[in-house]
Amino acid sequence: MLKRSLYVRIWEDLAREKNMVFLSGPRQCGKTTLAKMISEGYTNSTYFNWDVLTDKRRLIDDPYFFQNTVRKDTSTPLVVLDEIHKYRDWRSYLKGAYDRFHEQYTFLVTGSGRLDLYRRGGESLAGRYRHFHLWPLTCSELHGQNNTLDQLREDPLNVISRNRKACQNTLESLLEFSGFPEPFLTAKRASYRRWARTYHRQIVREDVRDLTDVKHIDDIEILFALLPTKVGSPLSIPSLATDLKVAYNTVKSWLNVLERFYLSFSITPWTAKIARAIHKERKTYLFDYALVEDEGARFENLIALELLRAVNAWNDMGYGDFGLHYVRTKENREVDFLLSEGRKPFLLVEAKYGENKPSSNLYRFQTALGVPAVQLLASGTGFKRFDNDGRSLLVAPASWWLPNLP
Repeated sequence: MLKRSLYVRIWEDLAREKNMVFLSGPRQCGKTTLAKMISEGYTNSTYFNWDVLTDKRRLIDDPYFFQNTVRKDTSTPLVVLDEIHKYRDWRSYLKGAYDRFHEQYTFLVTGSGRLDLYRRGGESLAGRYRHFHLWPLTCSELHGQNNTLDQLREDPLNVISRNRKACQNTLESLLEFSGFPEPFLTAKRASYRRWARTYHRQIVREDVRDLTDVKHIDDIEILFALLPTKVGSPLSIPSLATDLKVAYNTVKSWLNVLERFYLSFSITPWTAKIARAIHKERKTYLFDYALVEDEGARFENLIALELLRAVNAWNDMGYGDFGLHYVRTKENREVDFLLSEGRKPFLLVEAKYGENKPSSNLYRFQTALGVPAVQLLASGTGFKRFDNDGRSLLVAPASWWLPNLP
């Protein structure tokens, strides 16, 4: 079993505050495995999965079935409710379970749909739970240096000094097979193709069809098939609407559906202190970035997911209000990523597949924003530090920098 120690630590911190914790993330990224790993720390635990017919019947016949579980001692039991958001009245059910049993049980609620979005409407769960996310495997998770956020703030341009070859091998495997545990651990291209074909079709044909009111499933599949060629550039919804021969708002709603089911994610442009910045067009990335054929765009997508994992973990832990953005002007000058904290720029990150000379745009926007900057490479045998009018700029292999992300 692949240890997901980073996420176990997040669970432990959140579970100390609330006896109900939500865990959400893409299908097959390891939520069930993580839930079972967490269960090992409890003497008494019960696992429920809405997708298992016998479990579904058990809940319908006896909503609070977990009361009947035989206990080994007097410690607080853990109740794992997997994919419970597929139950029509799940919000009312969880509200009732928490209000009645939160002093006697600890609840872990997992789902591949966005539980933070599903909560809108119906019975309010506000104040009753904490929430964190599980992502596909990343280089920063697999080779993390156990750094703190304060260490990153103090020296955001630090590089690791050990295991560099292993980190580079991991990065190359991620680029080829994605970070989903099954294809990554199998590490065979044919196996990845079979997995990907089944995986994406299953989400669209089953989850999207069953849990939304979307009727044009074929068109959503076509839209998703177009996205790998759009990675790395601002996404033009009018252009997609023209290609698909549907209305602008229809494409916009379909993109939201793809994000809701963790097939894609998007980042917004940063505008403060940027002259002639673009304001509206988002950049869209895939959780399964191995679908992206262009090597440079695939590498950028990998970096996007690494940064998203870090930003979401910091937000989940309550460290602050962090965001992930990109910078682009109407003259097409761009830096791929900008990390923000409290609506203030924190760090610029540029992904360059093979160019080890610092980007002129990175210099330009670093001067405008006054923050550290790093340019990450797909490979390399060393790193360089540059001075930009008193500000530091790092060019280094991504596998040497990413493990420092907390």
